Amino acid sequence: MDEQLHSPARLLIELRMEHAELDGRIDLLAAGTPVDELSLRRLKKQRLALRDQIARLELENEPDEPA
Repeated sequence: MDEQLHSPARLLIELRMEHAELDGRIDLLAAGTPVDELSLRRLKKQRLALRDQIARLELENEPDEPA
């Protein structure tokens, strides 16, 4: 059971949830008037880093193709 808590699949799920949460926060912030550009840029940078981390984990967990 403990292995499942720290599995790559679990980490991917958590990262995707965090990414979705950031999407929502970015949408809310962008809709506000006046727009806080600095906060918006910071959130977008965080979201991009998460997306990169998710892509890296997905590549690591893909099965190797037979030659």
